[in-house]
Amino acid sequence: MSASTPMAEPALPVVEEVAGGGRLETTPARPLLVGVDGRARCAWVGADPEYVRYHDEEWGHPLHGDRPLFEKLSLEGFQAGLSWITILRRRPGFREAFDGFDPHAIARYDATDVERLMLDTRIIRNRAKIEATIGNARALLALWDAEGDGALDRLIWSFAQPPAPQSLSEPSESKGETGRPRSFVDIPAITPESKALSKALKSRGFRFVGPTTMYALMQSAGLVDDHLEGCWRAA
Repeated sequence: MSASTPMAEPALPVVEEVAGGGRLETTPARPLLVGVDGRARCAWVGADPEYVRYHDEEWGHPLHGDRPLFEKLSLEGFQAGLSWITILRRRPGFREAFDGFDPHAIARYDATDVERLMLDTRIIRNRAKIEATIGNARALLALWDAEGDGALDRLIWSFAQPPAPQSLSEPSESKGETGRPRSFVDIPAITPESKALSKALKSRGFRFVGPTTMYALMQSAGLVDDHLEGCWRAA
């Protein structure tokens, strides 16, 4: 859209009460949930208090450190094919079952540990994902041996794309005046950076790190910030 093209008049919001308080205000451009605290949020949070907390305090915040990023990488792998809230609710159980996502401890797991985890109802009992997490811990140790402490952090963050200056952004059907996405449909599932990150991790022996999973990690770990225009976290 050129700078001289006028923006269309915004559609009036559709307001719907949601369970647990708050209201869902949507237009074709901006689906937002206004909570009981009066803050507008990306509507995917719904009314679940833990999801609201995650949206406000974690999603899109820069996450650093090899161990936190290894945990995030592992949980994103378990999330594949499921909703994130399912993983979020089970995260305390995952942490207990996987020794706090200590890569050294997990790398020592054997077949007995795999069977133990397959019986643990606190986690997602998927054998392939469990075995991938163990393999990824070993891949991380090999990465440390080759490149030193902080290697996973450096590798992942090397694929972060700095946001375009707002002064260079023009409003469009998919981007608002701030350059942020207007709608969920404007947020990609895969980007060139997530493809490149996936390829880099696979080349180092990591599994369950496909480009879609890696874009989800990039969003949650703050490599990209996909809070919608109008969300209070987008301010």
